Amino acid sequence: MKTLIRALAAAVLLAPTVLLASGGGGGGGISSAAPADPTLERANQAIARSDWGSAQSTLKDAVARDPRNADYRNLYAYSLRKGPNPDMSLVFEQYNEALRIDPKHKGANEYLGEAYLMVGNVPKAKEQLATLDKICFFPCQEFSDLKKHIAEYEAKRQ
Repeated sequence: MKTLIRALAAAVLLAPTVLLASGGGGGGGISSAAPADPTLERANQAIARSDWGSAQSTLKDAVARDPRNADYRNLYAYSLRKGPNPDMSLVFEQYNEALRIDPKHKGANEYLGEAYLMVGNVPKAKEQLATLDKICFFPCQEFSDLKKHIAEYEAKRQ
């Protein structure tokens, strides 16, 4: 009986956390629990089509209109990183600004770690993994995805 009560209590305590999760998860999108934002919807549609130019244009304009929006900066950096010939200095600038605005932004922490892997900086990627480990009380998708990417990167390097 105590086990059942503990399980139910954990479920009740976790429900708000699951509903409020945002960003990351490898797909570049914002969780369905986030309020509808037409700009993010347009950007996510472009990202789903791998239309990096359209996503970049939409998000660059969004950042200019609302420079304190961590989601816009995160997805802008994501679209830059995934597109052809990424300007990694701009990618890092945007991820770092997203994290300055919201240090616990799971998506930006995950994607910054992936960006570090793109430039071969495994120790910095592992720092982002450690940050996600602290942010995610229970394992979260962003932590799992970055951990997998680091393991794959390291396996290829051996």
